[in-house]
Amino acid sequence: MKRLLIGVGCLALSLVLAGAASALSYDQNVTNNAIFGGGNANGSYTVDRSNGVELGIRGKLRHNASGAPENTFNSNGDGTYSFNAGVGPTQSFPTAEWSFEWSINTDYLGTSGVKLDDLTYQLCLDTEVSQAVNYSIVFDPINGINPGNSMVFWDHSIGDNSTGSGAGDEAINAGDYATLISSYNLAQQSWKPHWYMPGFDPTVDATYNIKLSASNSLGVVAQTEIQIIVGAGGEPVPEPATMALIGSGVAALAARRKRLV
Repeated sequence: MKRLLIGVGCLALSLVLAGAASALSYDQNVTNNAIFGGGNANGSYTVDRSNGVELGIRGKLRHNASGAPENTFNSNGDGTYSFNAGVGPTQSFPTAEWSFEWSINTDYLGTSGVKLDDLTYQLCLDTEVSQAVNYSIVFDPINGINPGNSMVFWDHSIGDNSTGSGAGDEAINAGDYATLISSYNLAQQSWKPHWYMPGFDPTVDATYNIKLSASNSLGVVAQTEIQIIVGAGGEPVPEPATMALIGSGVAALAARRKRLV
């Protein structure tokens, strides 16, 4: 994965997690199924399983040549997923051909009894089209307020380790949602990028980073992240030597200007 320039909030989470010696696994199934919608296959998630918690994210071809979703994830086997730039077939701007999907399981081993609302979460979205990283959108997708619309509750698919494929429950009101997250340990969702990324343009070559973490009162317990590579992937981050040359050039210009004043 590319060299990262990480936003302050998510950088702090990364530093906390560094002490936990967590390692990501690629092209994984999540426990137990893909419980959202109908016809969604398991697999191709980039997963962290730490401290009894399983977090997974993947990219998905949301609109194929006919405009229909299919179980095509375009994983490169290293936590990156590649898609074409452009508006999704049969769709209108700013709908891309791809979406991202996440899974949170707070007790994937079935031994801890930890429920969804026992932890807090951060979903970090990079809106920078270049290969630099700018996590400008950060929110809690379980306990927080939905920034994508005016609902006071989320419409995630929710269940447990025995919930069948496509059989997750979705809340019908805020009280129902509160009951679900206090009773169950598994939540999943599929989102189009323009729903949560202001100014998103699907026609631009870009690299978008997406990071998901779960925390308890002691700190981060699990964290996973992926990259969505659109087209050629956007402009690369300058190498350190190039940045040093740029910095010295700016300093020289400033010194020259000072002498001339």
